[in-house]
Amino acid sequence: MQQTRFKISHATIWVSSIFLGLLSSVPQIAEQHFNLAEAAVNAGLTSTFSLLMWYFNIYILNRQPAQRHRQSISYAKLLSSLLFGLAVMLGLAWVQQLILSHINFGPVMLMVEVRGILINLVFYMFLHLLQQNYENQQVSMELEQIKNDNLSAQYELLKQQVNPHFLFNSLNTLKAMVETGDEEAVNFILKLSNFYRYTLESRKLDLIHVSEEMEILHAYLFLQKARFDKGIAFESQLSEKTLGTLIPPFTLQLLVENCIKHNVVSLQKPLRIRIYEEHDHIVIENPVQLKTGEASTGVGLKNIDLRYNHLLQQHIDIINDQKIFQVKLPLIHEYHHH
Repeated sequence: MQQTRFKISHATIWVSSIFLGLLSSVPQIAEQHFNLAEAAVNAGLTSTFSLLMWYFNIYILNRQPAQRHRQSISYAKLLSSLLFGLAVMLGLAWVQQLILSHINFGPVMLMVEVRGILINLVFYMFLHLLQQNYENQQVSMELEQIKNDNLSAQYELLKQQVNPHFLFNSLNTLKAMVETGDEEAVNFILKLSNFYRYTLESRKLDLIHVSEEMEILHAYLFLQKARFDKGIAFESQLSEKTLGTLIPPFTLQLLVENCIKHNVVSLQKPLRIRIYEEHDHIVIENPVQLKTGEASTGVGLKNIDLRYNHLLQQHIDIINDQKIFQVKLPLIHEYHHH
């Protein structure tokens, strides 16, 4: 969460300070022997004190550490504010004594210090409540944004899982296999069934084990190889340790789908897809052999990056040197996930 800073208009500060200065002179106006000079000096010093304490309290309350703000009052800051206020009021009382030398300094000093403490406490508590209200609004906005991002990610994931185009191609492939009496037709039906079973089971989960994701991927690749034959070459070099880590469901399947969707896949030019681990990342790479006339929208990669940012506060790395296209996924260890 970014450091939050609240602001108060200068007009509010000045008007309230002048009002307090005038208010402090009301008792003198009610006296029988009213002295305009004394009332004016008293009002001026009170207004000056109020102005200084407004800005000082705003300054110290806006000085926040890197961590999230606490809801309780910071007694260290409150003590700093009171000590600063006492010093300021002492100085202003000394100025008042210089201007109005006939006034007894002792009783006046006690009166102005008590007044200063009360004004300072009111200002500090008001600003503290205002700050807490501001920060709560910021947290609510962030939670709402995270909620919207999560909903968007789930919606995009659902669209990727229930892909009518993929289903249409799979059924066409199955039709051709049945018509030619291909012995793999039964296996194709089972793999297609398994793939959509994985879809139904995993779509509500935030994370699954990489080993489960690889089962989804192998089922998907079986269906694609039935269509492209040896036009797809797949290699996985993930260790048992990496297979035991976590991953958002259908991440690898979506990345492989993107490889097939945007690159030429043929017997003459097979698409070689490789998955391996490197420096606490899972890397999926393929040679760049783009189809002509087909531009990528980047929706799939944005969806994956959004889910990693939401779950792990990290981003995926995308590397494209026009020869090799790589996507690096941060490993998610089970003890890091709550």
